[in-house]
Amino acid sequence: MLRLWSLLALVSIALLLVLPTQAQELNCSVQVDYRQLSGSDYTFLDELEQRTVEYINMRRWTDDRFEEEERINCSMQIAFTEAITLTQFRARLVLSSTRPIYGSAQRTQVLTISDEDWQFEYSQGTPLIFQPDKYDPITSVLNYYAYMMLGFDYDTFDELGGQPHFEKARTIALTAQNTGAVGWSSLGGDQSRGELISNVMDPRFSVLRTAYFDYHYSCLDNFIENTDDARQVMLSIVRDLATLREDVTRAYYLDQFYSAKYKEIVGVFQGSQEASQAFDDLSKADPAHLSDYTSMIN
Repeated sequence: MLRLWSLLALVSIALLLVLPTQAQELNCSVQVDYRQLSGSDYTFLDELEQRTVEYINMRRWTDDRFEEEERINCSMQIAFTEAITLTQFRARLVLSSTRPIYGSAQRTQVLTISDEDWQFEYSQGTPLIFQPDKYDPITSVLNYYAYMMLGFDYDTFDELGGQPHFEKARTIALTAQNTGAVGWSSLGGDQSRGELISNVMDPRFSVLRTAYFDYHYSCLDNFIENTDDARQVMLSIVRDLATLREDVTRAYYLDQFYSAKYKEIVGVFQGSQEASQAFDDLSKADPAHLSDYTSMIN
């Protein structure tokens, strides 16, 4: 006769096989590139790639239930730019996240970041430990961007839906700022982690927060079935953001929106009656991509 504990173990295994699994929120690919470093053997940095993949993808970042197909697709490239010592580095983090466009097989880029100012120490075998209340040069940056990706994604499905995730990102940024760590300052208009979350949480940028929802839910998700209505939504958005550009002097958040969306915006208005109206506002709100918007009306 099987002992009681054996029976319980068998029951537990059976339940695990029957009950549906709950996927984590992020599905992130990671690439580590240390080709710019010279003078020593830095192949031990290869392990950081897999450690980062596991850290991001195997963690539950929220209490919400995600199915496998609902996970947020994202990518990170960690490009080492300088070896300060054998274990201290400067690196650039290039990050992007996408979301599906409903009614189509396409995806839209929600967030694109090139963080040029990441400094940390890493030696072979160093574990990545989740301690959100403490500052760590590696994991605090990973935690911050995980919550930023969640916040941006949730804002596209529900107006201001990303608020709890942005609040966690802000807490991480404030903790890092208190240590004087590089890349976190929100002063002087730098395009830093601190500046971005400061913009997101600033009431002056509320029009952009709500625009993320209207842009994705009322425009992109509706574009195939109601093209004219979707273009009118987009036209209203670019008008509001042109006004926002005039009202703020530091607008890293707005720059991030256009960095991810300018090609898509051109595609929405290309060949339409609204193209010239949109061009006037876009040229004010996003002069960095003026040549692309000019092609929209030619």
